[in-house]
Amino acid sequence: MTQAAAAAERAIEELLDHDRKILGLRQEIREARLKRTLLVSVYSSAPTLLLLLFVGNIATWGRVDLARVNLACVPIVVALLALCTVVRGKSTKYVKPNILLREEWGSGYATSKKIDLELAIERKRLSAAAIDLPTETRRHIYRETVPGAIEQYRSDGLRYRRVHNLFQSVIIIGSLATSTAASLAETPAPYKWITVGTSFSVGLAAGFTGYFKFRERSFYLQQTADTIEEEYDAVNLKVGRYKGSVDDEAALLEFTERVETLKNDQRKRQQQLDQPTETPEG
Repeated sequence: MTQAAAAAERAIEELLDHDRKILGLRQEIREARLKRTLLVSVYSSAPTLLLLLFVGNIATWGRVDLARVNLACVPIVVALLALCTVVRGKSTKYVKPNILLREEWGSGYATSKKIDLELAIERKRLSAAAIDLPTETRRHIYRETVPGAIEQYRSDGLRYRRVHNLFQSVIIIGSLATSTAASLAETPAPYKWITVGTSFSVGLAAGFTGYFKFRERSFYLQQTADTIEEEYDAVNLKVGRYKGSVDDEAALLEFTERVETLKNDQRKRQQQLDQPTETPEG
């Protein structure tokens, strides 16, 4: 191995170390958010249950005996309080038995990790700028990052598609339920509230669907992922626009330019979708 190749390999390992730190910080941020959400949910469940019991007892005082319900909820409240202790203990780490290291459920923990993440990304940028890798090597590294970008586009598109399908299901089911309840000759009071609730749900789902454009976001993300994957397969198999290319470096340059163009087009479409819908002036 030549000295230049050894230096390039060390530089690549250094960049990989930065990537490892960045991925670790992102994982810690996700775990901290999950633990905080879980802790807040568990902590609020016991007071919510007690409040419901209090309101239920007041509303049914002298008419319905809720003694059995109250007794049945006592072990549930105790279990929720015990769960709070367990979750908080799992989210708190100590250097020594009496020395607190960090509280992952605290709001400041995720904020501090975000700062560490930004610093880690900046360190990677400075390190990459200081490393004098050949342009061909940079392009080869870029090509190997393309499958990750494709997977990210597809996962984002799938998430938007699921949200869109959920709202569409609410619209379809809610519309049918509303029309069915409203078509009753003599609508009892409970059905009136069902009609109001389903009408509100349909309007809410339709409003979110029209404003955030989940279907369009999913379509464009999937389209970009498919097009980039087509370019990636074409440059590897030497087909399509790369068919008959004898200069691998020229083909890799064209591939890099093509992928960057597709990414820029996707960013522009995303910016257009983020713009609020203009209402015509009356």
